[in-house]
Amino acid sequence: MSHLHYRIRVAIPLHLYDCFDYLLSESQYQQAEVGARVAVSFGRQNLVGIISEKLAPDAPLDPHIKLKSITELLDQHAILDANSLKLLNWAAKYYQFPLGEVLHSALPSLLRQGKPYNLLARMWRVLDVIAEDKLKRSEKQREAYKVLKLHPTGTAENILNLAGIETSTLKALEKKGIVDCVLEPQDFSPMPMTLAQMPLTANDEQKVAIQSILKAKNKYQAFLLDGLTGSGKTEVYLQVMQEVLKQGKQVLVLVPEIGLTPQTISRFQSRFHCNIVLMHSGLNDSKRLQAWQHAQTGKASIILGTRSAIFAPMANLGLIILDEEHDLSFKQQESFRYHARDVALYRAYLQQCPIVLGSATPSIDSYALVKQGKMTALQLNQRAGSAIMPKIHVLDLKVENKIHGISQSLIGEIKKRLEKKEQVLVFLNRRGYAPVLICDSCAWQAKCPNCDANFTVHHQPYVHLHCHHCGTIQRKPDTCPSCNHQELKPIGLGTGKVEEQLAELFPDYPVLRVDRDSTSRVGSWQKIYDKIHSSEPLILLGTQMLAKGHHFPYVTLVAILDIDSGLLSVDFRAPERTAQLIIQVAGRAGRGERKGDVYLQTLRPDHPLLSTIVNHDYRAFAKQTLAEREIAQLPPFRYAALVRCESRSQDQNLDMLTQHAQFLRDMSAQKISIWGPIPAPMERKAGRFHAHMVLLATERSQLHLQLGVWWPNLLQQKPAQMKLSLDIDPQELS
Repeated sequence: MSHLHYRIRVAIPLHLYDCFDYLLSESQYQQAEVGARVAVSFGRQNLVGIISEKLAPDAPLDPHIKLKSITELLDQHAILDANSLKLLNWAAKYYQFPLGEVLHSALPSLLRQGKPYNLLARMWRVLDVIAEDKLKRSEKQREAYKVLKLHPTGTAENILNLAGIETSTLKALEKKGIVDCVLEPQDFSPMPMTLAQMPLTANDEQKVAIQSILKAKNKYQAFLLDGLTGSGKTEVYLQVMQEVLKQGKQVLVLVPEIGLTPQTISRFQSRFHCNIVLMHSGLNDSKRLQAWQHAQTGKASIILGTRSAIFAPMANLGLIILDEEHDLSFKQQESFRYHARDVALYRAYLQQCPIVLGSATPSIDSYALVKQGKMTALQLNQRAGSAIMPKIHVLDLKVENKIHGISQSLIGEIKKRLEKKEQVLVFLNRRGYAPVLICDSCAWQAKCPNCDANFTVHHQPYVHLHCHHCGTIQRKPDTCPSCNHQELKPIGLGTGKVEEQLAELFPDYPVLRVDRDSTSRVGSWQKIYDKIHSSEPLILLGTQMLAKGHHFPYVTLVAILDIDSGLLSVDFRAPERTAQLIIQVAGRAGRGERKGDVYLQTLRPDHPLLSTIVNHDYRAFAKQTLAEREIAQLPPFRYAALVRCESRSQDQNLDMLTQHAQFLRDMSAQKISIWGPIPAPMERKAGRFHAHMVLLATERSQLHLQLGVWWPNLLQQKPAQMKLSLDIDPQELS
């Protein structure tokens, strides 16, 4: 009879494409569940892995292989259910990324660190109140004991950890019988949903959309809610959510930015009495663990989050909503490069529930899915209430008189609106004070020493130069390093400089700047948001953060200062992004009772993209773009993968990629077209050279099949100091 070996397969959080076998005792094996965490030793590291498979005890074991035993079984039950594991396994395969790292990324950081699942319920309290003399030899234990004495009824472990008291110190005190740990019972029972406010009356288009989605209530169907800005998409979401919540099911709502969560959550809270949790990077570790547990146990009815929330395990998912589905923020741009929109579609299919993708400017990819019959289009063509779409006016910067880069006719229009006690939004997608610092005498420019890019001049919190690509910060020189000339001029417009100029032109009105620099402090965005909703006349100035689904009822004029860079990019997706940006920013105007206008400054007023948008609409542009992409056989008509390579030598990058491109051509019998390799648009970044190549195939399965063999092989053969990454369905070619 063969000897029994109790083994499990573990996915560990390292960039390795295999899972690894570990031994464990019979009792541990009986308790172990796929989807639970284990502590293991790998090489010289101690890691927290996830059980990916339980191997049969009588399965043969190669006697030459020496297996390690697990260090500890961390969970009595699986913390990732079968559906979550299916989704994460699929994502790892589809995006060609190691399963261990994918599973790891789906867990809150406290669980990744091996902390107990019930950490938030663990309370520590003092048993022996006169034990200080026993702790003379350990400073850490004495400090922990003093803190615990201040809380005679006990205090939570996570609070003690935040105060710098380690769990190992508490366990040492427990061994001495000085303190003990008790579990406070946690209530995970769901709160039944009740309405806090009656729904608004839906118009005919909204009714059709609501009924269509509700027909698919207990099965998979994907819907594209294609509605003009301000056409009441949120009301459609709310009324569909109401029916799903009534069934006792959970709703997952994804938004592109943290900035959108305060207004979205207040809309939900004013409509529904139920447990709503937030999931985004702005939360501390404890709050994140709590939100994750509430989603996983079913206590939370509505889960509202940014892209990573797509992997949150849910006990009873009944509906997924992806708002602003076109937004680039849904694509993770480093490490595990998944697209939350595509993962959400697969998740809805796995859970057999409907999914709604909403946008005023849907992505060309989503329009293609509608055309292929894989998604159902629902259109909203009228703005809610009496609001009408704003009129777009194009200002030719070649003939307009300008003051501080703003045309005089635009200044006049802004003045009129402010005098009427209305609000104005000025959009410029460039933070900082000015994009270039130049010498008046010899034309020297302040360039980043590590990148092929200019430094941006910043004036806050002090005058300095900042590279937005690698993060290098330098003091602004007093004189020109090339010719010692005294006069160094900031050239071009950044939000900091425009803020200064608008304050000078309109001294009687507040100018609120909204960009990553001004909203980095906790609560700062909420304060700005409250001011905008106070109906006082003001100027709102900002970057892309302002283009995303915000409702500003008192804004009647939107000014877009510079759109030309988007019209000149080499990326085939740039026109799509530019058109979306114009329409989204324009959509912030005239959402209340008053009519809105949009003024767009450009040096290319006759550009075909602008004339299509001004004379027709975004859908006409999308139809035209789809036809062009089909002729050129670009995505979504072919499937793409982008290989990025970086090292200290561009020759080494290009040689490596050229050699392996040939392997792939031979291996795939020419079924995969290869563009490149070529230097990346920004060749040098952070002191390293970047090159890339694009792989295209007419069949998705063919591309993935070949990559599954070719990519791990390429990673094995690369030199140690070279970095390679693979981006499936890339959204940017930079």
